Amino acid sequence: MAKLHFHYSTMNAGKSTALLQASYNYIEQGMETMLFIAALDDRAGKGRIGSRIGLTAEASMFGPDSDIFAMVQERLRGGPVHCVFVDEAQFLTEEQVWQLARLADRLGVPVMAYGLRTDFRGKLFPGSEALLAIADELREVRTICRCGRKATMVVRLGPDGKVLHQGAQIAIGAAQYVSLCRRHWEEEMGRVPPEDLVGFVHP
Repeated sequence: MAKLHFHYSTMNAGKSTALLQASYNYIEQGMETMLFIAALDDRAGKGRIGSRIGLTAEASMFGPDSDIFAMVQERLRGGPVHCVFVDEAQFLTEEQVWQLARLADRLGVPVMAYGLRTDFRGKLFPGSEALLAIADELREVRTICRCGRKATMVVRLGPDGKVLHQGAQIAIGAAQYVSLCRRHWEEEMGRVPPEDLVGFVHP
């Protein structure tokens, strides 16, 4: 039975690399895949998924008004699609997440969505919120904080290299991000009073 999978993480955890490897595994077995990338993400070029280690692949682009279900349905008229892969899934709308679910439920096409869970403010992206709510399978793609703990949060750096506390949720291209554990994210975002950082021992 086809399922909707959501692979989530913070920045620089290797999500795109994992997606491209999984798609290649299907292709190697003689099966067909269909890849999607958010139209606003052109870091690897328009309509391309790129990884930090240099792997790339062509992909169909989606924007806020795209009907992904219809796009896959049209592709199916020309032959089978054995799996759909979506990169930068945090940029999906709630309706598009339901479209992915319908691909699995009504057309029998497995869907593998990869994306961020939260933004630099610690808030869920709309697409990620919907995926966490309705995906059949959830899998965390892990990376580490500078302290060695599991990184679950991300901060955005300004041009001066300092952590930004405000700004638009989406910033593609020149924006720099650092993945941190929850403790160090709170410290960098100024959410913990100085007296709470040292000298406190729970009774």
